[in-house]
Amino acid sequence: MKPFLICFASDAIPTIKAMRLQMFVAMKAMPWYTLLPTVSESMIERGWTKCFASIGEFGWILYFVYIAIYLVFVEFGIYWMHRELHDIKPLYKYLHATHHIYNKQNTLSPFAGLAFHPVDGILQAVPHVIALFIVPIHFTTHIGLLFMEAIWTANIHDCIHGNIWPVMGAGYHTIHHTTYKHNYGHYTIWMDWMFGSLKDPLLEEDDNKDSSKKAE
Repeated sequence: MKPFLICFASDAIPTIKAMRLQMFVAMKAMPWYTLLPTVSESMIERGWTKCFASIGEFGWILYFVYIAIYLVFVEFGIYWMHRELHDIKPLYKYLHATHHIYNKQNTLSPFAGLAFHPVDGILQAVPHVIALFIVPIHFTTHIGLLFMEAIWTANIHDCIHGNIWPVMGAGYHTIHHTTYKHNYGHYTIWMDWMFGSLKDPLLEEDDNKDSSKKAE
């Protein structure tokens, strides 16, 4: 098994112009991204959610059980939110298309991970907030997981795919940007596998090699 798949070739490195545009779009959207955690924290402080302040309220075992349930719920929610942003044409045209102008390997960089229409970015984070009303979750852990969203979304846009099953590495997400109809998942490939939208970058690499040999 290949430990890493480098998704970019020498002619597939993003241009300075592309990265500057991604930074500009991301910086415009970032102030709006703060609205969701502001609203969620307000609801938490009012006691409307199942969020708890101290791990001692439930103990360490339930703490980790609830994190696992929370992450499964978030993975499911983000998968379907992302997929509907593609399948519902007005949502794609007016929101998600802003992100998908980066549709080739030589236009993708970590900066593209935050380059969304602000409403699009907020919608894809909404499952984190909905989960607060369904699963008991530690407050600081919830905030930490929201912070991890920014790190993770930068990681899956860097075109360097660490082949670690079942992680949704950058190789999977690069395919998403080039085909528009595969690999909608967030942290893992499980939802794509369950709902028939998975495309493996290693298999695609082998197919491309076979096609090249036939063409020679």
